[in-house]
This record gives sequence, structure tokens and C-alpha cells, in this order.
Amino acid sequence: MIKIKTPFFLLLFTVLLVACNSRKTSDHTAVKAETKALKKILFVVTSHSQKGTTGEKTGYYLGEVSHPWDVLHTAGYEIDFVSPKGGKAPVDAFDMNDSINKKFWDNNTYRNKIENTKKPSDVHPEDYVAIHYAGGHGAMWDFAENTEIAEIAKQIYENNGVVSAVCHGPAGLVNIKLSNGSYLVAGKKVNAFTNEEEVKVHLEDIVPFLLEDQLIAHGAIFEKSAPFQTHVVTDQRLVTGQNPQSAHSVGEATLNELQRLTKSDQ
Repeated sequence: MIKIKTPFFLLLFTVLLVACNSRKTSDHTAVKAETKALKKILFVVTSHSQKGTTGEKTGYYLGEVSHPWDVLHTAGYEIDFVSPKGGKAPVDAFDMNDSINKKFWDNNTYRNKIENTKKPSDVHPEDYVAIHYAGGHGAMWDFAENTEIAEIAKQIYENNGVVSAVCHGPAGLVNIKLSNGSYLVAGKKVNAFTNEEEVKVHLEDIVPFLLEDQLIAHGAIFEKSAPFQTHVVTDQRLVTGQNPQSAHSVGEATLNELQRLTKSDQ
């Protein structure tokens, strides 16, 4: 009886061991594939540090980086930073009473990244599933005419990626043209810092152009709420938010778009 049972148990043990190892390999492969599929997101921040000739300092608005970063980084995405000039980006609205600002600023990895932003020439668009334009008044002086970053955004978008922007960040969207020659914003619902909000902060005659007017001139269907109310709109993989109050919701809407695209690819 023992001689008969021993080979049977050895065979059973071998079958179970092979099945277990196969399952582990399969699970490990699935995790690796999912992690790889997340890839990276590129954040664009301004290199400009002054509001026209006023002598007032500006830069990127910290909360418009930190809040979308918190949503997307928590979801597992790696964030890189690029600015028109590269290097250290000037920061505005440095409010450490905002816990998310503090969380971002105290993260050594990301603090180092934003103080050593990539130059546009260092960026490979195929590495990114989304691009996010953070606001801050500085963006009004160096986003719209930057053809290198516009080309990066175009390639990410045409590779079925997501483009997002908040507050003055949509200045970077104004002149993006797709391969068919049309403006990215043409025929899409869009919002941004409004004319009314610019008047309320007394900079309507200081900024080089009014963002709402320029987006409309290039075919955007402009939507807005009352000044400084949260307003986010998503249309055809383009996510835009009206003001700093909308930054967190822009991050959530961008994540929703990325998750939707991931499901559609499966």
C-alpha cells in the first residue's frame, strides 16, 4: 500500500507546486503590466517671475501643482516637470498652511524635481500619458508662444493622451495646433481664469492678453462660473479648470480620463 500511495502523493505535490508557481508568475506579470501601463505625467510650470512692469513677483501657483500632483501621484503615476527655460521654477502663493502644499514641498524627490525642471529639449513625449499645465500669472508671459512645449503637448494628445490645464495654465493651450491644422481648443468646451477674475485682481491691463478672449478667438466653447468658484470641464481628453479653487478637481477629472482610456484599451 505504501509503495502505491507514495508516487501518487509525489505526483499530486508536483502538480500543485507547478500550478502555484504559474499563478505567481501570472500575477507578477499582471502587476508589472499594470504598473508599466500607468507610465508618467508631465507637468508644465512657468519660468517667468514678474508681473509685467509692476515689479511684483509671480511664478507658478503652488496649489495648482500640489493638488493635481497629490491626486495623480497617490493613484500611482510618476510626475516629471518641464518649464520653458528649464532649471529652478519661480513659485507663487507659497502657502504652507495648505496641507497638500506642505506635503508636496516636504517630499524631497518632488521638491528636487521642480527645482530642477527639464528643458523642453530633454522631454520625450512618448514617455507620457498626460500633460498638465499649472497656472500662476507667470504663465501668461511664457506659455502661449512656446512652440517646443506646444509640440510636446500635441504629440501626447495625438498619442491618445490627456491634456489638462488650470487657471492661467490654459495659456499654454491657446496656440497648440494639431496635425490637421486645427487648434486643439477649437470646438471643445474649455474654461480658464476669466475676464471677470482678471479684473478683480486688477491685472487686466497688465497681462499681455486676456485668456478667455484668446481661447474664444481660437474656437473654444468657453464655459465659466462666478469668480473664484470651482469649475472644471472635460471634453475629448481635454480637462480645464477655471481658477486655483479648481485645481484639486482638475486632478480628479484628469485621473478619471486616464482610467477611462485604460479601460477602453483593455
